[in-house]
Amino acid sequence: MTIELIDLLKAGVHFGHTKSKRHPGMIPYIFGVKQTINIIDLEQTQIKLEEALNFVREITSKGGVILFVSSKKQASEIVKEAAMKAKMPYINTRWLGGTFTNFDNIKQLPGKLKNMEDEQAKGKWDRYTKKEALEKEREVVRLKEMVEGIKNMEKLPQAIFVVDMKTDKTAIQEATKTHIPVIAICDSNVNPKKVEYPIPGNDDAVKSITFLTNAIAEACVQPIAKDNK
Repeated sequence: MTIELIDLLKAGVHFGHTKSKRHPGMIPYIFGVKQTINIIDLEQTQIKLEEALNFVREITSKGGVILFVSSKKQASEIVKEAAMKAKMPYINTRWLGGTFTNFDNIKQLPGKLKNMEDEQAKGKWDRYTKKEALEKEREVVRLKEMVEGIKNMEKLPQAIFVVDMKTDKTAIQEATKTHIPVIAICDSNVNPKKVEYPIPGNDDAVKSITFLTNAIAEACVQPIAKDNK
């Protein structure tokens, strides 16, 4: 996938927050201000996005895993669909504290969900009363909401992709503690130095989120270009 400036422009990736909310760390990525709104420099976005995509290709070409993360409402389905297309795990609801820092305990929840779904599919719930079966169904729904996207993630990922650094700051903090590189969309109101692969861009508009998230997802299934030597 070749990232063109016109595509970034059409997706509205350049619209940041108001000037008063600008984080000093984002100054190098700001083109200017229009009607109090920070305008992100799309040439910088193009450069940083390509760096992130190359990193993603490097990881996935070796069988590595990228965890897609967003508990932001407007990004929830976008992240889920993109991750599923890329055959990668995702968290698109509330981040469970300890997902990385207490992974040995957290990974038991997906295991519990898979076992309950397996029992239900094999008709093993038939021996329960209606009340007991209803309680189990509610538990499955609760577990799905929490861990459905990571139920096949047997170990910590090699990197994470985060849509909104403010909304999912806990995920970034845990990734930092466990030395997991972070790829993140960086709007004009966040500190890009908190992540290894910042992508300057609009983290609120659906079109922008969709474009950038799908770019990461496509890179997950793209082979690394070979040198023509």
